[in-house]
Amino acid sequence: MSQRILITSLIGAVAIGAVAAGGIALASAPAEPTVENGSARYAAPSGSGAGSFTFTADVTEDSGIDGLKVVVWPASSQLDPTEAEMRHVESADCRNASGGTARCTYTLRITKKDTAGMAEGTWYVSALATAGDGDTTFAPRAATFEVTR
Repeated sequence: MSQRILITSLIGAVAIGAVAAGGIALASAPAEPTVENGSARYAAPSGSGAGSFTFTADVTEDSGIDGLKVVVWPASSQLDPTEAEMRHVESADCRNASGGTARCTYTLRITKKDTAGMAEGTWYVSALATAGDGDTTFAPRAATFEVTR
């Protein structure tokens, strides 16, 4: 076998291997954003000071993160928001980290007046993540927390 044919064959094999490996890499990459490590923290107002609610999650997508919409609701209300309804709620503050992952945080200030109408018990956080390429992921129960007085 001539050296020219051998080199051409090797280049072809490397090219086919690269395409196959790229196909495998593309197949394993997330096609839509993921919402992970969601955590919620509620602190009731005390004395003359306000309380707070904070939801934090890691949102990942190769094309980057465009945003995260968040709504908080009591389980007793049976609200159960849909993905379409989530497009019209408040946004979390997302700070991009490396590798297409953003740390998103949503914070509310809670006054004693606010707590007067709040149901005690289990509450849910629903989240809608939007990637830079427009893909979305809806997490109807991204986190759960308890409200007590």
